[in-house]
Formats: sequence, C-alpha cells, structure tokens
Amino acid sequence: MIIASNFKTNHNRVSTKEFVDFINSQHFFSEVRIYPPFTAFDDFDLTPNIRVGAQNFYPVEKGSFTGEIGFEQLQEFDIDTLLIGHSERRHILGESQESICEKYNFAKSKECEIVYCVGEPKEIREQGIESVMSYIWSQFDGIDIDYDDLVVAYEPVWAIGTGLSASLEDIQEVLDALRLKIKAPLLYGGSVKVETTKDILCIENCDGVLVGTASWDKNSFSKMIEIADNFKEQV
Repeated sequence: MIIASNFKTNHNRVSTKEFVDFINSQHFFSEVRIYPPFTAFDDFDLTPNIRVGAQNFYPVEKGSFTGEIGFEQLQEFDIDTLLIGHSERRHILGESQESICEKYNFAKSKECEIVYCVGEPKEIREQGIESVMSYIWSQFDGIDIDYDDLVVAYEPVWAIGTGLSASLEDIQEVLDALRLKIKAPLLYGGSVKVETTKDILCIENCDGVLVGTASWDKNSFSKMIEIADNFKEQV
C-alpha cells in the first residue's frame, strides 16, 4: 500500500519538519510519500519506507529559467519521487500534455519514482464511463506506461478539494479499466478522508491513496497510514 500526502501550497519548513518527524517516529510498514512545498525541503532522517518528494519541477538539470526549480536543486535534498500531471497543474496552471510528457521523460531519465495523475472533469463524468476512459487514456499520450518506477493516481477533477468523492463503484470501474493496460500500482485521490480510507483501500485494484486536505494534519495522516497497515495484515 502507498499512502501519499500532497501538501500543495500548505505548510512551511518548520511545520513540515514537525509533520515528517512525527510520521517517521510511528514505525509504519506501508509505503509513505509526502510532497511538501519546495521551501520546506530539509535533510530528513527517514526510514526506508518513507520518502519526501516534489510536487513539481522544471525538466532541466540547471539553467537560466527564472523562478523554476531544476533537478540539481532536488538532488541536494535527495528527492527522487515526483508528482506529475496533477489536475491543478493541468487545469489551473495550464500545463499541456506536451509539457507533462517532457517532465515525465526527464524524470524517467533520472530513474525517479513518478506518481502520474489522471482524471476527468465533471462534464466528462456525466457522459458515462466510455467518455471517462477515453478522456483518461488521452492523458497517457506520450507516456511510457511500462516504466518500472511508475505509480498512477486516479483523481477525478470534480472530487479534488470539493468534499465530494467518487462512489466506490465509480472508483472500481475506472481502476479495473486502468488495470487492463497498466501494471503499475494504482492509487485513488479526491477528497479522501480518514473515515473513507478503509473502504477505498478495500477496492479491488486499489493500491493506495493520494490525499490532499485531509492529510495536512499529522494525526489524520497517521491514522490513514495505520488503517493501511492494518489492512495489509488482514489480507
């Protein structure tokens, strides 16, 4: 199981260190990923199953790209797990599939773990599962789905930060369709809460969750990881 927290534009260096140190002290067994803002990176002393990653980066080693963070800056903090394709970058910040592919291929060349995000907006969901999967598969254009260190996160756009979550049936339908072509671990994200974590993890073909708002509190995130640990013991 992979339990991942996307801080987005939340937490600072002090609160992130407190958060990471707390999670690290709990001795969990599940794979844990934490994606803080760039300014919160630090020299964390982590157990092997916990990794801190980047929400974004510019696909260069270094160079003259004002305001951007290249791979050289990530390497200083041993960052080797990256979020790519998140819907907020696609729909709010205007990232094209072409630029997403450029990031993906650069991260692949650096042998990073890639958590690749896909998902449909509300108007596509309302058209039914065929439209949903057609839309999602288009987000894999130019993407090597056989990359060994790939993790795919299904996050319906209409469920991110809205308090709405896809039904368990809707989640399973999409994950089952993805599993037909993708061997990588499959996560669900979209208004995941502590109280919904167990039911989501019980879905066939679900290998974990990528969590936003509900994971920004260290105790809530800790509880989600504990649920995943208990789930692993039962199966």
